[in-house]
Amino acid sequence: MCNLHPSLLHIGLVNIQGGAVSQFTDICRINVKGGDGGAGCMSFRREAFVPKGGPDGGDGGHGGDVVIQADAQLSSLIDYRFKHHFRAEAGTHGKGSRKDGADGKDLILKVPMGTVIRELDPTTMEPAYDLADLTHDGERVVVAPGGTGGLGNPHFVTSTRRAPAFAQKGEPAIEHWIELEMKLMADAALVGFPSVGKSSLIARMSAARPKIADYPFTTLVPNLGMVRAGEYSYVVADVPGLIEGAAEGKGLGHQFLRHVERTALILHVVDITGSYEGRDPLEDYRIINDELRRYASDLADRPQIVVANKCDASGVADRVQALKMAALEDGHEFFAVSALTGAGLQTLMLACGERVSELRRAIAEEQAAAPAFDEEKWERARKARDKRFRVLQEEPGAWRVTGTNLERMVVQTDWENEEAIIYLQHRMARMGVDDALIKAGCKNGDEVRILGYAFDFEGIDDDGDYEDDVEFIEFDVDDEELATEDSQPEVGEEDPDVLA
Repeated sequence: MCNLHPSLLHIGLVNIQGGAVSQFTDICRINVKGGDGGAGCMSFRREAFVPKGGPDGGDGGHGGDVVIQADAQLSSLIDYRFKHHFRAEAGTHGKGSRKDGADGKDLILKVPMGTVIRELDPTTMEPAYDLADLTHDGERVVVAPGGTGGLGNPHFVTSTRRAPAFAQKGEPAIEHWIELEMKLMADAALVGFPSVGKSSLIARMSAARPKIADYPFTTLVPNLGMVRAGEYSYVVADVPGLIEGAAEGKGLGHQFLRHVERTALILHVVDITGSYEGRDPLEDYRIINDELRRYASDLADRPQIVVANKCDASGVADRVQALKMAALEDGHEFFAVSALTGAGLQTLMLACGERVSELRRAIAEEQAAAPAFDEEKWERARKARDKRFRVLQEEPGAWRVTGTNLERMVVQTDWENEEAIIYLQHRMARMGVDDALIKAGCKNGDEVRILGYAFDFEGIDDDGDYEDDVEFIEFDVDDEELATEDSQPEVGEEDPDVLA
């Protein structure tokens, strides 16, 4: 095996037929589940000479979170190619004498910078929405929160309920599938048709050593190389060749167009000889630009340098001039080079370095004007989603209420304990569930369903007005709404933060 430059991130090896498996993996799906929360303890202090010792059950421990963290030392998702299920540690149960259960340990999964994390729809297994886009080293997001530990019975003491005979169960953690998609974070990307010499160029410009041969083939995985030219240093990506229709999924190149999205500069390589098929270089230039535009409209406006390769061949002067005129008309710089002889490469590398430096300064100025990097923004977004609940009419006289925090309260309730059920009704009313059902058109006697439980609605007078035509409604629970005077906890109640 060849010795690679230490600054190189060369992530394509031989194929399976060669006896080894390629280590480049840029998209994968994994199943994650946080640790279950431990149950709270219902206990009373019983000690000699201490009459009416009162409740002393401990709280259950919180389950560990599954956290995904960006790591600058990684360059592939190979760690998740063969292992797809990840579980965090569960919390332990509370005990008497106010002994709280231990919290489960978080499970941290490291991914390369530039990884996009998406929630998958459990029915179709198609991406539903983005959870995070980790572009900074150390940036992290909780993708599978651990279950909340149940509260012991001391938390439910009030001025009128002096000896609560119930405690909360631990919350089971949610298990779900997510998609990890890595997008290379290079300064410049070499794009073009297959066999136009992109691999030869990156091998000439950097210490990268992709496969190069004297017969037509296409690179199967992207390659990264560190380029040093004069005072400039930058990273170039060799993206597998594109063909006409790549934006619609034809060929292999469309799988790697995502890696072009993050690059600041596009190096559009054109085989000036027309390759083995005798194509028209000018037509190739226009086809690739059209594919970039159709895949993502902003790529058409991305700074681009047009590179005419294989200019050492004879009889190509007219083609070089025609391509140069087309590139200049489109506002792009143009360079004629030869990856074989090295002609024109130093000038190209210096021009690229200067352009990348300018783009870096512009990006730095934009970032300086933008708000400071916020490590907690993805966590706040997750908590905001958890606060929402929805009311949906499944059939006449039957309503379904869904929501992460609401469902958490339900699963933590001991349904064999009447006191616990009354407490749940109190909490749901304070969250605004009753008001939401009334607004949606729920009537007395209608069935309200939450998870696998069903209730008879008794929240309004029979003379109330209804909105029978409403079938779906979504609500955002505001913390300020819970802070109003009529929604304060009763005296002595240590109120759990059910919305956190």
